Amino acid sequence: MKAIVCNEFGTPETLKYQEIETPNPKGDEVLITVKACSVNFPDTLIIQGKYQFKPEFPFSPGSDVAGIIEEVGENVQHFKIGDEVVGFIPFGGFAEKAIVKAKDCFPKPKGMSMVNASAFLLAYGTSYHALKDRANLQKGETILILGASGGVGLTALELAKLMGAKVIAAASTKEKLDLCKQFGADEVINYTEENLKDRVKELTNGKGVDVIYDPVGGHFSELALRAIAWKGRHLVIGFANGEIPKIPINLTLLKGASIVGVFWGAFAQKEPKKSLENIKELLTWFAKRELKPHIDKTYSLKDAPIALENMMQRKTKGKIVIDMEL
Repeated sequence: MKAIVCNEFGTPETLKYQEIETPNPKGDEVLITVKACSVNFPDTLIIQGKYQFKPEFPFSPGSDVAGIIEEVGENVQHFKIGDEVVGFIPFGGFAEKAIVKAKDCFPKPKGMSMVNASAFLLAYGTSYHALKDRANLQKGETILILGASGGVGLTALELAKLMGAKVIAAASTKEKLDLCKQFGADEVINYTEENLKDRVKELTNGKGVDVIYDPVGGHFSELALRAIAWKGRHLVIGFANGEIPKIPINLTLLKGASIVGVFWGAFAQKEPKKSLENIKELLTWFAKRELKPHIDKTYSLKDAPIALENMMQRKTKGKIVIDMEL
């Protein structure tokens, strides 16, 4: 089978498009023919050796897959060959076939395209876990979303609106903010042109925001935290700008605020029942057309390194997907 292979840590141009052996599923695993795999920011980190774990070489990046089951392990009972599924794996998705643990697979909803399915699980799962389980976001509260036009940012925006919150979307260009408005943002901030802290205070009449959704990191994290409300919750999603911030911890004391880590992958492994409940709720919302993944662009498997480079350069809005049909 063909795959994008990482033989050594490096940037996207060091990846190889090559033939590799098709893997065989073990007892609790399934082999799927990958039809689509979305591109996520952790994919850019794992190929550089900057992620929480480092796979053994060679490996393929890619974690959010949608496809058709080709083979099942001997212990798998709730899936059969030919089932259309979505699944989550730590790596291995940028390939024509992938091994997924059966417990990390879910039936693909009818009417959901393979491209949309591959763009759904990680982004919406992360944002819903963040807002529901970690922030306990309440109707009527105000949330500031940094990087709001990105893959997880837009999902957080959609979900926050569904949960009854007021959303302030922050992004780096007018084009990105226009997209946020289309997705229901109540207010927008261009943080390359406006002072983030001052503008948040202005939009909230000095109160500050109840929740900060932060997949960006860097100096924007501290600016946002300085504009948090009493008992606010600052959600740490990731560090898309490449810099892990060093926060003056006294800011949490002064505001009675919390800095809360969000790691959906670990949550799904450690609390599978709760994670499954969340996924079912998300799929129900999708079926009701209350959630709609925004696909910015699709790429062929061979062009996956270009997709990763565009992700690293923050040139994307919403989700980008490797479409195996291209």
